[in-house]
Amino acid sequence: MQLSSEYKEMAGRLMVALDYPDADGARQLIDRLEGIPCYMKVGMQLFYSAGPSFVKELKEKGYSVFLDVKMHDIPNTVKGGSHSVTRLGVDMFNVHAAGGREMMSAALAGAKQAAEEEGLRVPTIIAVTQLTSTNQATMNDEIGIPGDVETAVVRYASLAKEAGLQGVVASPLEVAAIREACGDQFYTVTPGIRPAGSAVGDQSRILTPGQAIAGGSSYIVVGRPITASENPRAAAEQIIEEMMNQ
Repeated sequence: MQLSSEYKEMAGRLMVALDYPDADGARQLIDRLEGIPCYMKVGMQLFYSAGPSFVKELKEKGYSVFLDVKMHDIPNTVKGGSHSVTRLGVDMFNVHAAGGREMMSAALAGAKQAAEEEGLRVPTIIAVTQLTSTNQATMNDEIGIPGDVETAVVRYASLAKEAGLQGVVASPLEVAAIREACGDQFYTVTPGIRPAGSAVGDQSRILTPGQAIAGGSSYIVVGRPITASENPRAAAEQIIEEMMNQ
């Protein structure tokens, strides 16, 4: 089937979260999504189980890969981790903005060093602001950050931009404020996407795929509404169609 340029563009902005305990489960989903040129997101559970070889497998199949391991450590350690994942050929990975400017700058330095050594493109590096499971009470009373969530998210986004990173992970509800503070070229990768009628699960700050795209999200991350569907391919195609209609 010939895919339109609009379909390809929107499919490339859909990141499917491969939240599986092993590579076999992920492969079964990938087989069912064959031909859909979406981004694949490999999180901690799958990466810790399947390892770097699975990332390379995805790259060999032609997928763009977002390695979602949320690095957060001392700058030198994060620089080393960044160097290692860049060598895998990932297209995007993330760090925690809470690690501070120096740590985020170290991540960029490690990626640039590895890219130069291996003749690779420097991956897009983005920073986690606040998890989409975090509400204001959790942020204020447990994490210890005062004020409202949006203010904290924008502060972290601005810090990430100062450190040289290219975007952030944030709720789709904060995209407009991030764009106002950091500009339209600053990427916003938005989990917390739930198609109308699907279960909210453990997410607190959510929008539908169409609402997120209309609101300016660069990429949307969708997991369970696709992976837990009886027909994952139909679920993914329905999401892409909704994205196209915004």
